[in-house]
Amino acid sequence: MAKKKIVIALGGNALGDTPQRQLASVKKAAEIIADLVAEGNDIVVGHGNGPQVGMINEAMDYSACGKPHTPAIPLAECDAMSQGYIGYHLQQALQQSLSSRKIDQEVVSLVTQVVVDQNDPAFQNPTKPVGRFYTRQEAEAIQQEKGFRFIEDAGRGYRRVVPSPKPCRIVELNAIRKMVENKMIVITVGGGGIPVVQAGKDYRGIDAVIDKDMSCSKLAQDMDADTLLILTAVDHVCLNYNKPDEKELPSMTLEQAVQYIKEGQFAAGSMLPKVEACMNFVRLCPSHTAIISSLEKADEALRGKSGTVIYSWEKINKHLFQQKEVSVGLT
Repeated sequence: MAKKKIVIALGGNALGDTPQRQLASVKKAAEIIADLVAEGNDIVVGHGNGPQVGMINEAMDYSACGKPHTPAIPLAECDAMSQGYIGYHLQQALQQSLSSRKIDQEVVSLVTQVVVDQNDPAFQNPTKPVGRFYTRQEAEAIQQEKGFRFIEDAGRGYRRVVPSPKPCRIVELNAIRKMVENKMIVITVGGGGIPVVQAGKDYRGIDAVIDKDMSCSKLAQDMDADTLLILTAVDHVCLNYNKPDEKELPSMTLEQAVQYIKEGQFAAGSMLPKVEACMNFVRLCPSHTAIISSLEKADEALRGKSGTVIYSWEKINKHLFQQKEVSVGLT
């Protein structure tokens, strides 16, 4: 496999919802990422934080309840805490995996701010699931008590939803570039990044959780990555998911993805943002590739043996042209 610059987006749900489960999960992720590093690829890792930031926020709310000396902690600060907590685990696991392969590369977790537009419509329409799953009765009780909004999440239960504005700019982008140029493995835009709004030269945190796939897509665009690899719980994107006529998609063009979205094929809190993130990347970087795959089959996906590849027509036409050149050269 040719050496590439790869931005990897790890799902927060795949990392578990307790420190013990997360430690076990990141070890598996670290082994797979270390294999990609061993092949000479430049790797930048982003990760989700849906369960974790919800857990932190719940704990902070609980500790502040009825206790005047315990301040309420804004969601932006909870985002920052989740970056440190998850990044620390990933960083340790990756260092161990690289050491076992005798690879001498530094791993850095970067607390990352991402600028959003405070007038983004997402602030009026919360859609990002965070925290654990509840039964309908539990969700209704919490909604009545605290005013939180809940949605049913892909048949798995009810989860709180918060605003999920689009990422506009990664504040620490130059630092990320310099570290990658110096062959460091960077863990960044954790949980989609800490959402901030800009006022002059200053930044101010705002209560939201940016979708990590969208931030990783933005990062891949800005880094001119060869590949955006979104790792999730399934091997492929599917049509008619969880239905008798379910069909795996090995690939789809931008035009096909648009049509499938119109048909309502992808769940809003689940596969839809992943597909849209891939579409954004290949639309702006048409000669590059976006892939959605399971963590376990990440290497196979990069080799074209698993996962769902999202192409632009430019990429397909370039591939066909190269094939034609080869065939002409052989005759």
